[in-house]
Amino acid sequence: MATKDVGDRGEAIAAAYLEGLGYHILERQYRFQRAEVDLVCFEPAEPYDLGGELVFVEVKTRTGLGFGRPEEAVTPEKKRHIIRAAEAYLHERRLEGSPCRFDVVAVMLGEGEPQIEHFKHAFGLLF
Repeated sequence: MATKDVGDRGEAIAAAYLEGLGYHILERQYRFQRAEVDLVCFEPAEPYDLGGELVFVEVKTRTGLGFGRPEEAVTPEKKRHIIRAAEAYLHERRLEGSPCRFDVVAVMLGEGEPQIEHFKHAFGLLF
């Protein structure tokens, strides 16, 4: 399987996983210049009348551990790019100051069911 195919499959698996948790997928592969956020989601608070928060999600997918665990690929440089894209997303939609966070979803593909690990608040907030 080509690298792009692995990544696309991992993103689809992560989106379905998050939707199963009650998240709403607002955008996939949001791009600003050279920066990208894989998934932009909204996680409603419980109870729903308390609001919720935007979640910028980086999805990392691997078919083996030869290059390390998927989440280890979220380097400081990658985080800077994600934050930059998130800032642009918030600005474009006039959502500056909205509650938000950054998550990482690691997907391991193998012969059986994909293994999914969700890291909430994986790195620093914007505000």
